[in-house]
Amino acid sequence: MNATLKGIRPIDYVLAGLLTAAGALLMYGYIAWDGTDLPHPPSSSSWAALPAFVLVTLPVLWRRRHVLAVIGVSAAATAAHVLAFGWVTRCGVVLPLSFALAYSVARFARGWKQHVAGLAGIGAMQLVMLVRDASIDTVAGALPLAIPLAALFYGAGLVVQNRVSKKQPAALTPAAHPAAV
Repeated sequence: MNATLKGIRPIDYVLAGLLTAAGALLMYGYIAWDGTDLPHPPSSSSWAALPAFVLVTLPVLWRRRHVLAVIGVSAAATAAHVLAFGWVTRCGVVLPLSFALAYSVARFARGWKQHVAGLAGIGAMQLVMLVRDASIDTVAGALPLAIPLAALFYGAGLVVQNRVSKKQPAALTPAAHPAAV
């Protein structure tokens, strides 16, 4: 197996595939639709928005191995997309992505410094996206929903991680492995 794909589980492919497909559909809608009934009309209708948006969602594939790098790449790609294409509806994909990444921070980041850095990166990604989201009237109207939902997913990840951590020591004892006795 390719070392780049080592440690990626089927659910990671499903998550990355769903987010990337949803992003492609959202960008296609942005390109094909005039958006006149949105709070902010789209800035342009460039086809380059679609492949550029893949860079926002696809890194979630590596969330188990390098969650902070994934957050950094996704946040940077989101910022670049905002700068390049302006007012576009991105919240329908970037917010679910941020929730999945918040869960991933709780599950796969090690140490409180990585947790803080990961959550700060997620908050920055949400803020950058919401500043120029065509479907959001104001950032102040969306952040009170986005941040608590990310915190909820982070909390769910902590619960799962605590359960996994409690099960692992029992599985590693010699009594649990008859071949080791």
